[in-house]
Amino acid sequence: MVYYSELGFVNTKEMFRDAFEKGYAVPAYNFNNMEQLQAIITACTMTQSPVILQVSKGARNYANQTLLRWMGQGAVELMKEIASQNNLKEIPIALHLDHGDSFELCKSCVDMGFSSVMIDGSHLPYDENVAVTRQVVEYAHKYDVTVEGELGVLAGIEDDVKAEHHTYTNPDDVEDFVNKTGVDSLAIAIGTSHGAYKFKVKEGEEPPPLRFDILQEVEKRIPGFPIVLHGASSVLQEYVKIINKYGGNLEGAVGVPESQLRKAAKSSVCKINIDSDGRLVMTAKVREVLWNKPKEFDPRKYLGPARDELIKMYERKNKEVLGSAFRV
Repeated sequence: MVYYSELGFVNTKEMFRDAFEKGYAVPAYNFNNMEQLQAIITACTMTQSPVILQVSKGARNYANQTLLRWMGQGAVELMKEIASQNNLKEIPIALHLDHGDSFELCKSCVDMGFSSVMIDGSHLPYDENVAVTRQVVEYAHKYDVTVEGELGVLAGIEDDVKAEHHTYTNPDDVEDFVNKTGVDSLAIAIGTSHGAYKFKVKEGEEPPPLRFDILQEVEKRIPGFPIVLHGASSVLQEYVKIINKYGGNLEGAVGVPESQLRKAAKSSVCKINIDSDGRLVMTAKVREVLWNKPKEFDPRKYLGPARDELIKMYERKNKEVLGSAFRV
């Protein structure tokens, strides 16, 4: 058993309390490799933003659970180094399992030093979702690990999360679900979706607005309770264009407008998940470098520029979209 506090992580309780009181959302950025992790830590330390490092089941399988634990611990030490060198405060960092699909996976992550886990039973019948979520909560809370549950289904594909149809969260269920499970935060479905193709729109059309009416009704049922938005990448068009210019094919990739995310961040939404935007930025810069320098074969020469571009994107998200910058 590895206790997350020994690795330098915190759980999400204080993060969400501060975010709710001050009207911002904590960034939850997914990572799969060293460059992504370096970019997240650098950007969040330099903008003095709390951050949730997210690891999906797919990322855990890709990077190896043992290596991820040490990468996470290394990320905390990197944060301290950057803060010291720039005369900045140290920032709180949580290590979170994104879309855990079983009690066994969640338990394994708690045992490996994660400070927060998500159990996603949204695809199950309601009573089964309640049961498995409660099981995870009972185990995780023994070690002061926070738990995120989910009600409603997000369409789209990302890692091992796949759903063809979107089901909005029913506000009538949220109070019962929270009371029966004991979760610390709740992911709801109000129109976001996974992946780079979130909406089908014609050229020039705006994506449909998020269902803020559902969010407002949820807030009435569970006032003050931390809400989470998944699938909240904006699918930044400048990077989609770069990918397509240098040999890619992402025609029609559209995401959630950043103005809507900023509005959500001022509400009870205390955590916003962003994964696809990081993938797009990295892919765009790698494609650009290899297209313009076809003889290049040193990974540092194309992953380095990708990392630098990621830092800029994450810093802007913290400052202009999530409102999490300079909250430490």
